[in-house]
Amino acid sequence: MYIQAKRWEGSVGRPAVQAFAGSLEGNRARKGVFITTSRFTEDAKEYVKRIEKKIVLIDGESLAELMIDNDVGVSPKVTYIIKNIDSDYFNED
Repeated sequence: MYIQAKRWEGSVGRPAVQAFAGSLEGNRARKGVFITTSRFTEDAKEYVKRIEKKIVLIDGESLAELMIDNDVGVSPKVTYIIKNIDSDYFNED
């Protein structure tokens, strides 16, 4: 499996994804992950659906969600505790 990460201002288009797919072929890899801090064009997304290689596209929004979910590069700021009333406590025995 190969990974490529790009910090782009604009959208990542099909040519960049296609070049990544070609580099997978050159290394006889069948799977890859392409990460960007921006987003992918619809053409790039459609391209990875049509090819034989398995390429996972992770855009900036998905990357941020993964970072938050896995505590990578983030730290908790505020924690809230929500409590329920314990009915058993108030039952008379």
